[in-house]
Amino acid sequence: MDYDVIILGAGAAGLMCAAHCGGRVLVVDHARKAGEKIRISGGGRCNFTNTGTEPANFLSANPHFAKSALKRYTPWDFVSLVSEHGIAWHEKTLGQLFCDESARQIVSLLTGMVEAAGGTLALDTRIEGVTAQDGEGDGAFAVTLNRDTRPWTVRAPRLVVATGGKSIPKMGATGLAYDIARQFGHAIVETHPGLVPFTFPPETFSALAGLSLPVRATAGGTSFDEALLFTHRGLSGPAILQVSSYWTPGAEIEINLLPGTDPLERLRAARQQAGRRAITTVLGEMMPARLAQAVPTLIAPDLDLGGNLADHNDASLGALCDRLTHWRVKPTGTEGYRTAEVTLGGVDTAGLSSKTMESTLRPGLHFIGECVDVTGWLGGYNFQWAWASAMACATAIRAAQQA
Repeated sequence: MDYDVIILGAGAAGLMCAAHCGGRVLVVDHARKAGEKIRISGGGRCNFTNTGTEPANFLSANPHFAKSALKRYTPWDFVSLVSEHGIAWHEKTLGQLFCDESARQIVSLLTGMVEAAGGTLALDTRIEGVTAQDGEGDGAFAVTLNRDTRPWTVRAPRLVVATGGKSIPKMGATGLAYDIARQFGHAIVETHPGLVPFTFPPETFSALAGLSLPVRATAGGTSFDEALLFTHRGLSGPAILQVSSYWTPGAEIEINLLPGTDPLERLRAARQQAGRRAITTVLGEMMPARLAQAVPTLIAPDLDLGGNLADHNDASLGALCDRLTHWRVKPTGTEGYRTAEVTLGGVDTAGLSSKTMESTLRPGLHFIGECVDVTGWLGGYNFQWAWASAMACATAIRAAQQA
Protein backbone atom coordinates (compact mmCIF):
# COMPACT_ATOMS: atom_id res chain seq x y z
CA MET A 1 0.00 0.00 0.00
CA ASP A 2 2.72 2.46 -0.96
CA TYR A 3 2.10 5.81 -2.67
CA ASP A 4 4.16 8.62 -4.09
CA VAL A 5 2.15 11.25 -2.22
CA ILE A 6 -0.21 11.04 0.75
CA ILE A 7 -2.47 14.07 1.22
CA LEU A 8 -4.26 14.53 4.52
CA GLY A 9 -7.51 16.41 3.95
CA ALA A 10 -9.97 16.24 1.05
CA GLY A 11 -10.92 19.90 1.16
CA ALA A 12 -10.20 22.67 -1.34
CA ALA A 13 -6.41 22.64 -0.97
CA GLY A 14 -6.04 18.88 -0.65
CA LEU A 15 -8.15 18.06 -3.71
CA MET A 16 -6.49 20.76 -5.80
CA CYS A 17 -3.06 19.42 -4.93
CA ALA A 18 -4.07 15.82 -5.61
CA ALA A 19 -5.41 16.77 -9.03
CA HIS A 20 -2.10 18.27 -10.13
CA CYS A 21 0.84 16.72 -8.24
CA GLY A 22 1.14 13.54 -10.33
CA GLY A 23 2.19 10.04 -9.30
CA ARG A 24 0.29 7.59 -7.11
CA VAL A 25 -1.71 9.79 -4.77
CA LEU A 26 -3.83 8.92 -1.74
CA VAL A 27 -6.15 11.56 -0.26
CA VAL A 28 -7.44 10.84 3.25
CA ASP A 29 -10.36 12.50 5.04
CA HIS A 30 -12.54 11.68 8.04
CA ALA A 31 -15.67 12.96 6.28
CA ARG A 32 -17.92 10.65 4.32
CA LYS A 33 -17.82 13.01 1.34
CA ALA A 34 -15.01 15.10 -0.08
CA GLY A 35 -15.13 18.90 -0.07
CA GLU A 36 -17.78 19.36 2.60
CA LYS A 37 -16.71 22.93 3.48
CA ILE A 38 -16.74 23.78 -0.22
CA ARG A 39 -20.30 22.45 -0.44
CA ILE A 40 -21.67 24.72 2.31
CA SER A 41 -19.68 27.81 1.32
CA GLY A 42 -21.17 30.93 -0.19
CA GLY A 43 -24.71 29.98 0.75
CA GLY A 44 -24.31 26.78 -1.23
CA ARG A 45 -22.92 28.51 -4.33
CA CYS A 46 -19.24 28.71 -3.35
CA ASN A 47 -17.51 32.07 -3.54
CA PHE A 48 -14.60 30.31 -5.23
CA THR A 49 -12.26 33.29 -5.74
CA ASN A 50 -11.96 37.06 -5.79
CA THR A 51 -10.73 38.92 -8.87
CA GLY A 52 -9.10 41.58 -6.71
CA THR A 53 -6.85 39.18 -4.82
CA GLU A 54 -3.62 40.78 -3.60
CA PRO A 55 -1.20 39.84 -0.81
CA ALA A 56 -2.60 42.81 1.15
CA ASN A 57 -5.88 40.88 1.49
CA PHE A 58 -4.22 38.36 3.80
CA LEU A 59 -3.12 38.34 7.43
CA SER A 60 0.09 36.58 8.43
CA ALA A 61 3.04 37.05 10.76
CA ASN A 62 5.00 37.27 7.49
CA PRO A 63 2.93 39.40 5.07
CA HIS A 64 5.33 38.58 2.22
CA PHE A 65 5.00 34.79 2.41
CA ALA A 66 1.84 34.48 0.28
CA LYS A 67 3.18 36.60 -2.57
CA SER A 68 4.95 33.81 -4.47
CA ALA A 69 2.04 31.35 -4.60
CA LEU A 70 -0.57 34.04 -5.30
CA LYS A 71 1.47 35.46 -8.15
CA ARG A 72 1.99 32.09 -9.82
CA TYR A 73 -1.65 30.96 -9.62
CA THR A 74 -4.11 33.82 -10.03
CA PRO A 75 -7.89 34.07 -9.72
CA TRP A 76 -8.12 34.03 -13.51
CA ASP A 77 -6.28 30.71 -13.63
CA PHE A 78 -9.01 29.17 -11.50
CA VAL A 79 -11.73 30.96 -13.48
CA SER A 80 -10.30 29.38 -16.64
CA LEU A 81 -10.44 25.96 -14.99
CA VAL A 82 -14.04 26.48 -13.92
CA SER A 83 -15.07 27.74 -17.35
CA GLU A 84 -13.30 24.88 -19.15
CA HIS A 85 -15.47 22.46 -17.20
CA GLY A 86 -18.67 24.24 -18.16
CA ILE A 87 -19.46 25.75 -14.76
CA ALA A 88 -21.35 29.02 -15.14
CA TRP A 89 -20.39 31.77 -12.70
CA HIS A 90 -21.16 35.38 -11.89
CA GLU A 91 -19.67 38.28 -9.93
CA LYS A 92 -21.83 39.20 -6.98
CA THR A 93 -20.01 42.25 -5.62
CA LEU A 94 -16.50 43.47 -4.79
CA GLY A 95 -14.86 40.94 -7.11
CA GLN A 96 -16.55 37.95 -5.46
CA LEU A 97 -17.20 35.13 -7.95
CA PHE A 98 -19.89 32.50 -7.33
CA CYS A 99 -21.25 29.48 -9.16
CA ASP A 100 -24.55 30.22 -10.90
CA GLU A 101 -25.95 26.90 -9.75
CA SER A 102 -24.27 25.02 -6.91
CA ALA A 103 -21.08 24.68 -4.89
CA ARG A 104 -21.35 20.96 -5.58
CA GLN A 105 -20.11 21.73 -9.08
CA ILE A 106 -16.74 22.80 -7.66
CA VAL A 107 -16.56 19.63 -5.57
CA SER A 108 -17.40 17.50 -8.63
CA LEU A 109 -14.81 19.38 -10.69
CA LEU A 110 -12.06 18.68 -8.18
CA THR A 111 -12.95 15.07 -7.36
CA GLY A 112 -13.30 14.38 -11.08
CA MET A 113 -9.83 15.76 -11.70
CA VAL A 114 -8.39 13.64 -8.88
CA GLU A 115 -10.01 10.55 -10.37
CA ALA A 116 -8.77 11.42 -13.86
CA ALA A 117 -5.26 11.81 -12.47
CA GLY A 118 -5.46 8.31 -10.99
CA GLY A 119 -5.70 9.46 -7.39
CA THR A 120 -7.41 7.47 -4.64
CA LEU A 121 -9.82 8.91 -2.07
CA ALA A 122 -9.95 7.26 1.35
CA LEU A 123 -13.01 8.86 2.95
CA ASP A 124 -14.69 8.16 6.29
CA THR A 125 -11.18 7.34 7.45
CA ARG A 126 -9.49 8.50 10.65
CA ILE A 127 -5.85 9.56 10.75
CA GLU A 128 -4.41 7.98 13.88
CA GLY A 129 -0.77 8.92 13.58
CA VAL A 130 2.11 10.00 11.39
CA THR A 131 5.68 8.79 11.79
CA ALA A 132 8.91 9.34 9.92
CA GLN A 133 10.24 6.21 8.18
CA ASP A 134 13.92 6.62 7.46
CA GLY A 135 14.89 2.98 7.08
CA GLU A 136 16.02 1.63 3.74
CA GLY A 137 13.11 0.55 1.54
CA ASP A 138 10.49 2.50 3.47
CA GLY A 139 8.75 5.66 2.41
CA ALA A 140 9.72 8.84 4.20
CA PHE A 141 6.40 8.91 6.08
CA ALA A 142 4.08 6.27 7.46
CA VAL A 143 0.48 7.19 8.21
CA THR A 144 -1.71 4.96 10.35
CA LEU A 145 -5.34 5.04 9.25
CA ASN A 146 -8.51 3.52 10.66
CA ARG A 147 -11.88 2.80 9.10
CA ASP A 148 -14.57 0.76 10.83
CA THR A 149 -12.09 -0.08 13.62
CA ARG A 150 -9.75 -1.66 11.06
CA PRO A 151 -6.33 0.04 11.18
CA TRP A 152 -3.76 -0.07 8.40
CA THR A 153 -0.61 1.83 7.49
CA VAL A 154 0.33 3.59 4.25
CA ARG A 155 3.71 4.97 3.26
CA ALA A 156 4.98 7.62 0.88
CA PRO A 157 8.06 9.82 0.41
CA ARG A 158 5.82 12.92 0.32
CA LEU A 159 3.24 13.96 2.89
CA VAL A 160 0.98 16.96 2.31
CA VAL A 161 -1.00 18.27 5.29
CA ALA A 162 -4.20 20.00 4.16
CA THR A 163 -6.52 19.33 7.08
CA GLY A 164 -7.47 22.97 7.60
CA GLY A 165 -7.86 24.85 10.86
CA LYS A 166 -10.23 24.70 13.82
CA SER A 167 -13.19 26.54 12.29
CA ILE A 168 -16.61 24.82 12.20
CA PRO A 169 -15.81 21.89 14.54
CA LYS A 170 -19.27 20.37 13.91
CA MET A 171 -17.87 19.36 10.54
CA GLY A 172 -14.98 17.60 12.24
CA ALA A 173 -12.39 20.39 12.22
CA THR A 174 -9.54 19.77 14.65
CA GLY A 175 -6.02 20.97 15.28
CA LEU A 176 -4.48 17.89 13.64
CA ALA A 177 -2.33 19.91 11.26
CA TYR A 178 -0.79 21.79 14.17
CA ASP A 179 -0.07 18.54 16.04
CA ILE A 180 1.73 17.11 13.01
CA ALA A 181 3.65 20.36 12.52
CA ARG A 182 4.82 20.40 16.15
CA GLN A 183 5.79 16.74 15.87
CA PHE A 184 8.30 17.69 13.19
CA GLY A 185 9.62 20.75 15.01
CA HIS A 186 7.48 23.51 13.50
CA ALA A 187 6.29 26.49 15.51
CA ILE A 188 2.60 27.45 15.54
CA VAL A 189 1.46 31.06 15.41
CA GLU A 190 -1.27 31.35 18.06
CA THR A 191 -4.65 30.55 16.55
CA HIS A 192 -7.90 32.49 16.89
CA PRO A 193 -11.34 32.33 15.24
CA GLY A 194 -11.45 34.60 12.17
CA LEU A 195 -14.32 36.05 10.13
CA VAL A 196 -16.61 35.54 13.09
CA PRO A 197 -19.58 37.43 14.65
CA PHE A 198 -19.14 39.44 17.85
CA THR A 199 -21.07 38.68 21.01
CA PHE A 200 -22.45 41.20 23.53
CA PRO A 201 -24.30 40.96 26.84
CA PRO A 202 -27.69 39.24 26.50
CA GLU A 203 -30.50 41.38 25.08
CA THR A 204 -28.16 44.21 24.03
CA PHE A 205 -29.36 44.13 20.42
CA SER A 206 -32.31 41.71 20.64
CA ALA A 207 -34.82 44.45 19.75
CA LEU A 208 -32.90 45.07 16.52
CA ALA A 209 -32.27 41.42 15.62
CA GLY A 210 -32.52 40.82 11.88
CA LEU A 211 -31.94 44.47 10.95
CA SER A 212 -29.17 45.14 8.43
CA LEU A 213 -27.62 48.32 7.01
CA PRO A 214 -24.44 49.44 5.22
CA VAL A 215 -21.74 50.73 7.60
CA ARG A 216 -18.05 51.37 7.89
CA ALA A 217 -16.63 49.18 10.64
CA THR A 218 -13.13 49.64 12.06
CA ALA A 219 -10.94 47.50 14.31
CA GLY A 220 -7.20 47.46 14.77
CA GLY A 221 -6.83 50.43 12.45
CA THR A 222 -8.46 48.60 9.49
CA SER A 223 -11.85 49.57 8.07
CA PHE A 224 -14.38 47.83 5.83
CA ASP A 225 -17.41 49.32 4.09
CA GLU A 226 -19.99 46.56 3.98
CA ALA A 227 -23.21 45.49 5.69
CA LEU A 228 -23.77 45.09 9.43
CA LEU A 229 -26.38 42.69 10.81
CA PHE A 230 -27.84 42.91 14.31
CA THR A 231 -28.46 39.52 15.92
CA HIS A 232 -29.87 38.24 19.21
CA ARG A 233 -26.31 37.45 20.30
CA GLY A 234 -24.56 40.57 19.00
CA LEU A 235 -23.25 41.90 15.70
CA SER A 236 -22.61 40.09 12.44
CA GLY A 237 -22.70 40.77 8.69
CA PRO A 238 -19.80 41.11 6.25
CA ALA A 239 -18.38 44.33 7.76
CA ILE A 240 -18.26 42.78 11.22
CA LEU A 241 -16.81 39.47 10.05
CA GLN A 242 -14.07 41.37 8.23
CA VAL A 243 -12.97 43.49 11.20
CA SER A 244 -13.15 40.52 13.57
CA SER A 245 -9.85 39.33 12.09
CA TYR A 246 -8.21 42.58 13.22
CA TRP A 247 -9.87 42.80 16.65
CA THR A 248 -8.13 41.96 19.90
CA PRO A 249 -10.10 40.85 22.99
CA GLY A 250 -11.01 43.75 25.26
CA ALA A 251 -10.75 46.34 22.49
CA GLU A 252 -13.54 48.47 21.08
CA ILE A 253 -14.71 48.53 17.51
CA GLU A 254 -15.89 51.71 15.81
CA ILE A 255 -18.90 51.84 13.50
CA ASN A 256 -19.99 54.63 11.16
CA LEU A 257 -23.72 54.05 10.78
CA LEU A 258 -24.03 56.66 8.03
CA PRO A 259 -21.00 56.23 5.75
CA GLY A 260 -20.81 58.46 2.70
CA THR A 261 -23.29 61.00 4.06
CA ASP A 262 -23.15 64.30 5.95
CA PRO A 263 -25.71 63.71 8.70
CA LEU A 264 -25.17 67.13 10.30
CA GLU A 265 -26.00 68.92 7.06
CA ARG A 266 -29.13 66.82 6.61
CA LEU A 267 -30.27 67.47 10.19
CA ARG A 268 -29.69 71.20 9.79
CA ALA A 269 -31.71 71.26 6.57
CA ALA A 270 -34.52 69.29 8.21
CA ARG A 271 -34.51 71.66 11.19
CA GLN A 272 -34.97 74.63 8.86
CA GLN A 273 -37.70 73.01 6.78
CA ALA A 274 -39.69 71.15 9.44
CA GLY A 275 -38.28 71.88 12.87
CA ARG A 276 -41.27 70.49 14.76
CA ARG A 277 -40.43 66.90 13.90
CA ALA A 278 -38.65 64.63 16.39
CA ILE A 279 -34.99 63.84 15.82
CA THR A 280 -35.70 60.12 15.62
CA THR A 281 -38.27 60.73 12.89
CA VAL A 282 -35.71 62.55 10.75
CA LEU A 283 -33.05 59.91 11.49
CA GLY A 284 -35.53 57.33 10.23
CA GLU A 285 -35.10 58.86 6.78
CA MET A 286 -31.34 58.21 6.93
CA MET A 287 -31.30 54.73 8.48
CA PRO A 288 -33.78 51.94 9.23
CA ALA A 289 -36.61 53.34 11.34
CA ARG A 290 -36.21 50.69 14.01
CA LEU A 291 -32.58 51.66 14.51
CA ALA A 292 -33.44 55.37 14.52
CA GLN A 293 -35.90 54.82 17.36
CA ALA A 294 -33.17 53.03 19.34
CA VAL A 295 -30.61 55.83 18.94
CA PRO A 296 -31.49 57.70 22.19
CA THR A 297 -31.05 54.60 24.36
CA LEU A 298 -28.54 52.50 22.48
CA ILE A 299 -26.19 54.81 20.62
CA ALA A 300 -26.40 58.17 22.39
CA PRO A 301 -27.78 57.50 25.88
CA ASP A 302 -25.69 60.34 27.32
CA LEU A 303 -27.32 62.96 25.07
CA ASP A 304 -30.66 64.67 25.61
CA LEU A 305 -32.48 64.07 22.34
CA GLY A 306 -35.95 64.96 23.57
CA GLY A 307 -38.19 67.67 22.17
CA ASN A 308 -38.39 68.77 18.54
CA LEU A 309 -35.56 69.13 16.09
CA ALA A 310 -35.87 72.91 16.39
CA ASP A 311 -34.99 72.63 20.09
CA HIS A 312 -31.46 71.49 19.27
CA ASN A 313 -28.62 73.82 18.27
CA ASP A 314 -25.68 72.92 16.04
CA ALA A 315 -23.58 71.77 18.97
CA SER A 316 -26.29 69.34 20.10
CA LEU A 317 -26.77 67.98 16.59
CA GLY A 318 -23.00 67.78 16.09
CA ALA A 319 -22.62 65.66 19.22
CA LEU A 320 -25.33 63.33 17.94
CA CYS A 321 -23.67 63.01 14.54
CA ASP A 322 -20.39 62.20 16.20
CA ARG A 323 -22.06 59.26 17.97
CA LEU A 324 -23.66 58.08 14.73
CA THR A 325 -20.45 58.19 12.73
CA HIS A 326 -18.08 57.10 15.52
CA TRP A 327 -20.21 54.64 17.48
CA ARG A 328 -17.82 52.75 19.74
CA VAL A 329 -18.81 49.41 21.25
CA LYS A 330 -16.85 46.77 23.13
CA PRO A 331 -17.72 43.13 22.32
CA THR A 332 -17.59 40.62 25.15
CA GLY A 333 -16.06 38.16 22.69
CA THR A 334 -16.83 36.28 19.49
CA GLU A 335 -18.95 33.26 18.68
CA GLY A 336 -15.73 31.29 18.44
CA TYR A 337 -14.76 28.48 16.13
CA ARG A 338 -18.37 27.27 16.09
CA THR A 339 -19.31 29.85 13.47
CA ALA A 340 -15.88 31.20 12.43
CA GLU A 341 -15.29 30.88 8.71
CA VAL A 342 -11.52 30.60 9.08
CA THR A 343 -8.74 30.17 11.61
CA LEU A 344 -6.24 32.96 12.15
CA GLY A 345 -2.67 31.88 12.79
CA GLY A 346 -1.39 28.36 12.16
CA VAL A 347 1.81 26.71 10.99
CA ASP A 348 4.53 29.35 11.16
CA THR A 349 5.64 30.29 7.65
CA ALA A 350 9.19 30.75 8.92
CA GLY A 351 9.55 26.99 8.64
CA LEU A 352 8.13 26.70 5.12
CA SER A 353 9.30 27.49 1.60
CA SER A 354 7.03 30.09 0.03
CA LYS A 355 7.77 28.59 -3.39
CA THR A 356 7.00 24.93 -2.64
CA MET A 357 5.12 24.98 0.71
CA GLU A 358 7.65 22.36 1.83
CA SER A 359 9.01 22.19 5.33
CA THR A 360 12.53 23.53 5.73
CA LEU A 361 12.91 21.20 8.72
CA ARG A 362 11.72 17.91 7.22
CA PRO A 363 12.14 17.24 3.47
CA GLY A 364 9.05 15.83 1.80
CA LEU A 365 6.62 17.37 4.29
CA HIS A 366 4.30 20.10 2.97
CA PHE A 367 1.58 22.27 4.56
CA ILE A 368 -1.06 23.99 2.42
CA GLY A 369 -4.33 25.87 2.77
CA GLU A 370 -5.92 27.10 5.97
CA CYS A 371 -3.58 25.30 8.37
CA VAL A 372 -0.79 27.68 7.34
CA ASP A 373 -0.48 31.12 8.97
CA VAL A 374 -2.06 32.88 5.98
CA THR A 375 -5.66 34.04 6.40
CA GLY A 376 -7.67 35.94 3.82
CA TRP A 377 -10.47 38.46 4.00
CA LEU A 378 -14.06 37.45 3.50
CA GLY A 379 -15.04 37.19 -0.15
CA GLY A 380 -13.29 34.29 -1.87
CA TYR A 381 -9.75 35.13 -0.79
CA ASN A 382 -9.30 32.01 1.34
CA PHE A 383 -10.33 29.76 -1.52
CA GLN A 384 -7.81 31.51 -3.73
CA TRP A 385 -5.13 30.84 -1.13
CA ALA A 386 -6.18 27.18 -1.08
CA TRP A 387 -5.86 26.92 -4.87
CA ALA A 388 -2.59 28.88 -5.02
CA SER A 389 -0.81 27.14 -2.13
CA ALA A 390 -1.97 23.75 -3.45
CA MET A 391 -0.62 24.52 -6.91
CA ALA A 392 2.70 25.71 -5.51
CA CYS A 393 3.01 22.42 -3.65
CA ALA A 394 1.77 20.25 -6.55
CA THR A 395 4.07 21.92 -9.06
CA ALA A 396 7.08 21.30 -6.82
CA ILE A 397 6.15 17.65 -6.25
CA ARG A 398 5.58 17.00 -9.95
CA ALA A 399 8.90 18.64 -10.83
CA ALA A 400 10.71 16.47 -8.25
CA GLN A 401 9.10 13.33 -9.66
CA GLN A 402 10.19 14.24 -13.18
CA ALA A 403 13.75 15.16 -12.23
